[in-house]
Amino acid sequence: MAPADLIFDALTFPLSTGGDDLRRDAIETLDAIKRIKAEMPGVRTVLGVSNISFGLSPPARKALNSVFLHEAVEAGLDAAIVHAGKIEPLNRIPDEQRQACLDLIYDRRSEGYDPLERVLELFADVSEEDETIDRYEGLDVGERLARRIVDGDQPNIIADIDLALEEGQRPLDIINEHLLSGMKAVGDLFASGEMQLPFVLKSAETMKKSVAYLEPLMEKSDTTRRGAVVLATVSGDVHDIGKNLVDIILRNNGYEVYNLGIKVGISEMIQAYEENKADAIGMSGLLVKSTLIMRDNLDELERRGMGNVPVLLGGAALTRSYVEADLRSRYQGPLYYGKNAFAGLDAMGRIVSGEAPPGPTTGRQRHVVDVVEESIPTRSPSVATDNHIFKPPFLGSRIVKGINLDEITPFLNLTALFRNQWQYRPESGESDAEFKKRLQPILKDQLARARTQELLVPQVVYGYFPVNADGDDLVIWEDERRNNQIARFGFPRQPEDPYLCISDFFRRMGSNQSDYAAFHIVTMGARVSETTKALFDSDRYQDYLLLHGLGVEMAEALAEYWHKRIRTEWGFVDEDGPTLLGLFKQKYRGGRYSWGYPACPDLEDNLTVADLLGAGRIGIEVGEETGYQYQPEQTTSAIICHHPQAKYFIARKPRESRFADA
Repeated sequence: MAPADLIFDALTFPLSTGGDDLRRDAIETLDAIKRIKAEMPGVRTVLGVSNISFGLSPPARKALNSVFLHEAVEAGLDAAIVHAGKIEPLNRIPDEQRQACLDLIYDRRSEGYDPLERVLELFADVSEEDETIDRYEGLDVGERLARRIVDGDQPNIIADIDLALEEGQRPLDIINEHLLSGMKAVGDLFASGEMQLPFVLKSAETMKKSVAYLEPLMEKSDTTRRGAVVLATVSGDVHDIGKNLVDIILRNNGYEVYNLGIKVGISEMIQAYEENKADAIGMSGLLVKSTLIMRDNLDELERRGMGNVPVLLGGAALTRSYVEADLRSRYQGPLYYGKNAFAGLDAMGRIVSGEAPPGPTTGRQRHVVDVVEESIPTRSPSVATDNHIFKPPFLGSRIVKGINLDEITPFLNLTALFRNQWQYRPESGESDAEFKKRLQPILKDQLARARTQELLVPQVVYGYFPVNADGDDLVIWEDERRNNQIARFGFPRQPEDPYLCISDFFRRMGSNQSDYAAFHIVTMGARVSETTKALFDSDRYQDYLLLHGLGVEMAEALAEYWHKRIRTEWGFVDEDGPTLLGLFKQKYRGGRYSWGYPACPDLEDNLTVADLLGAGRIGIEVGEETGYQYQPEQTTSAIICHHPQAKYFIARKPRESRFADA
């Protein structure tokens, strides 16, 4: 059995009896979870949470269960048996109640203080009906304003702003003392995992609306500017969702942001930095190639004598170790790694206050593995050469339009959409199925809007071609005669056993056998990109995040759907696994590889695929001016292999020293 197939119940017992022999039961349970995870890597843990509060009143049980579940998850708990409707987010539990529950869990008794007695006292007069108490009752207007920012309460915040103005508070003071206080609380909740990104954006929208209401009332000498930053996606990269989230967070925390957009060169960033007297430059990028461009940009800043400019770096391919070990060694100025949008906020706070950047963290050491090219075979010995060759239904390329969205949505990867794109997280005690069921109404609403407004326009260009391998290259022939090469792709080979390369999955040039490969480019069209930009520009941050994420994952779903269509046409769909979920785990014959990933990292080949298929017929643009990334953004391509051993793998080019984690 695989370790992940083993699930251990750590068990817990009630803390409500008051017996000395049971007072440490919660501590023992948390310690047991930590030991299970440490001593048996890969196994899972489960816990029946509500047993901890057996015997207490329902309101007390709800609070204690919620706090204990949070502590158990922090300890490493994977799954919980609990009534999801009776779990409360931690920021909704009053501090006094929460602290008493923590004291009870960790048995923090002291002379004259018993946490169990304190819990009983706090909930003595609380009934289940009392839980609907107005959260704003008893707060002064400033406290209410901060709370409404945290709650994203747009409908009621303007009325409280008017009350604050009637009390004689200046607009600038309302912003600095109350509204920004609320945004700071939002940042703290996000950092602690108690608030998820969609709710952060809701708070940001509320902040934006409030500031816009107050700005006309401010005196000319008033300013909310705390500092300024130039943000840009680096040259050759068209991805901007991460950069735009940083923009949203910084703007709504009082910073001035000059967002230069995508594919921005370092000269343009420097010009904007100098013209606007900014405090820092922020660079973003999704691609591995973008991390190298960031390195070159830092070198250029040094060359121009600007090595003291604070720089923020962020992006999916970027790691803290790369920033702190590789880049910090070549750039002498303040350098910040942005793991998420709020890391940018923390960095700007340090920059404008003159505080030094945090020191490098101690990570895993790295060692260099030198690759001797002569030791690498020209073909992986582990890949079969006698596999059956499936003849395709046609040769050449075709375009497909008018695809119904209902054909694509079953192929949506809901985990990728809900967690990675929309950045929702399960609430305390919620199972994966319950989590996905909770978000289904949002998905249905987004799909309904997309249909009504025709925002998603799925199109495909695809085809089959005769091919043969030539070392690490794949030669594409015009027809079966194999006397006219129309394209050639070069792929990297693994420098260590099993020495895989994509070309290994096809017959060699000297085999006297034609083999075949399929290619496709799928897109959701330009309209979704245009609409997301309009939503961002109009400060509709939640709608922007939801539509952008839907467009990205619908393009991936279309790729998955069309891959299955190709397997069907090609004659081996009967080898698919029994469920759609299995498709996300490559439970089918063959493999699909997209450029930019480790098996075929060269983005320049996107242009070759587009030329091969005639992608301009469905409005696809790609070339040096787009950084060899497809436009519209919600577009992806792939080569599809029928060889049964063609699965995901990581390849690195020879002649390069390879860094591996020790």
